Formats: sequence, C-alpha cells, structure tokens
Amino acid sequence: MTLTIDRESPMGADLDLLFQRHTAEMRADTPPESIHMLPRAELNDPAIAFFVIRDAGHPVAMGALKDLDGTEAEVKSMHVLAEHRGRGLSRMLLRHLIGHAQKAARSRLSLETGVQPGFLAARTLYTREGFSECPPFGSYRADPNSVFMTMALA
Repeated sequence: MTLTIDRESPMGADLDLLFQRHTAEMRADTPPESIHMLPRAELNDPAIAFFVIRDAGHPVAMGALKDLDGTEAEVKSMHVLAEHRGRGLSRMLLRHLIGHAQKAARSRLSLETGVQPGFLAARTLYTREGFSECPPFGSYRADPNSVFMTMALA
C-alpha cells in the first residue's frame, strides 16, 4: 500500500469516479433540499483546499476545507470509495484536514452531515476525532436531515 495525500485541483480528470460516487450516495439517502455538498466546479475556489488520497497513484478518497471567515473552516465533500473503506482512510483524511486547518491558524472547524443511517459511520468518526454537535453555523439553517458538528482547534 503506497498512500499519498496531496492538495490537488478538484477538476482532475481521474477524479470523475470519486465525484460520481459521492454525488450518487448523497442523492440516495438525502432529500434534494437537504443536500449541502458543493458541486465539483465550486470546489475549485481559492477559499477551498481540496485534498486527494491516492493508493499507488489511483485516487481513492477526497476531502476539502472551506475557509468561512479567516478564523473558522468547514469540512466539505469527504468521500472514500466503497471498495477502499475499512482501511482507516477516512480517519487519515480527517486528521489531515484538521492539521491543515490548524496550520492555517483556524480556531474552529465545523461540518454538516446527514442524520440518515448511511451517515452513521461518518458521525461516529467525527465524534471520535473530537467533534461535538452544535447549532447551524455559517449560512446553514436548521434542517431535520442535517447534523452540525464543530471542534475548537488549539
């Protein structure tokens, strides 16, 4: 296993499968009005740091950090291909995003995720890594299909 994690453009041609699967999973469990993922083109923004985990050069996971206001950042679009789950890649990616936010001197890191059973593993990971539930943040509004989480960064 030769894993790398690097900042990349979300527009890379070999990332199509990651985006297709991520979009399909979001649409499978979540009502359209409650899907808060950013379209691929919107991730290609200077305020967003987009990262890819590659295994022997092949993209297997992605995640992004969106700067909200210079002090807070938001975790966006975390996804690991189903056939690569169970290897600790989500934890690796989340810890990388947390580290990136800390290096960028952000004092808080927040996220929105789903309440549906398909998001249970993600919510469990976020809780284990130090996130706790919070009210909606940024431009979010209360949504019965969303869970909002946050953590203070040292």
